[in-house]
Amino acid sequence: MTAQIPTPDKSTSRALAPLKTTLVDVYRGFFDITHNGIALLGTTLTVALIVLGMRGDLRASAEQHLLGWLLQRQGAATMAETGTLVFASEPSAIDRVTAAEPKALPKEQANVAFWLSRKYRVAPEPLSVLVAEAFEIGKKVRLDPTLILAVMAIESRFNPFAQSPVGAQGLMQVLTRVHTEKYEDFGGQLAAFDPVSNLRVGVQVLQECIKRAGSIEGGLRLYVGAVSTDGSWYINKVMAEHQRIQSVALGKPMPIYTPPSRLIPVVAPAQSDLLNVTPQDELEAEVTTPARATPADAPLAAS
Repeated sequence: MTAQIPTPDKSTSRALAPLKTTLVDVYRGFFDITHNGIALLGTTLTVALIVLGMRGDLRASAEQHLLGWLLQRQGAATMAETGTLVFASEPSAIDRVTAAEPKALPKEQANVAFWLSRKYRVAPEPLSVLVAEAFEIGKKVRLDPTLILAVMAIESRFNPFAQSPVGAQGLMQVLTRVHTEKYEDFGGQLAAFDPVSNLRVGVQVLQECIKRAGSIEGGLRLYVGAVSTDGSWYINKVMAEHQRIQSVALGKPMPIYTPPSRLIPVVAPAQSDLLNVTPQDELEAEVTTPARATPADAPLAAS
């Protein structure tokens, strides 16, 4: 006796038809979306690879970001395991360093860099950048580079973060609030603490002062903003250091410490004289108070 398989009646088939249609539509939609998404992702990756292959700078930037992310994740995992703070490595940190090898400089510049390094107890590598920049910009503006370095020495003793009681900042002790527009090309007022930017702005101010006064001595008086005195105390110090640095550049032996000259009386103004400068005086002349009370000619103990 042969068994017979029951067949669904027409009413059951009609009831299941919409469900079947829905399932087919869902499947086709899922297939289309997945297929199109994979195709779009593949196209995007292809274009990205082509662009990165043609642009080496973008490829290097992407590699640095990826490496930084991986190092950050690794540092976070290490800190979670050991409970100690771990700083992520920064291979690009060297790009932010203002330093150079002094032996790579021309002989006269190297002489100056090493001499200033010993006198002011500053590493020769960052000084090398400043010396090279002073010689380069001095040639462009027709200003003796050793005079630029002498101003830096007297103003801040090569401390790029120096600030005077009246707000003069950086290597050249420029009044940032007065010369704000000069820092616009360097990214803003905070560039006052970037050594090279401060040097360049300071040279602009010094050049303007010398041009206005008609002489180097008169320009230095305007630069320091001597209002109630003739500024001889400042002019004598800068010019004496200028002569010493100039001699070092020429290869002449020069001691680290030279006693101040007694031929010309040096009268230092009271601090109140410098603090009582009016806003109008600030606009007419650069007020630059030496950031340290220690004179530039003070003897230095052997390291």
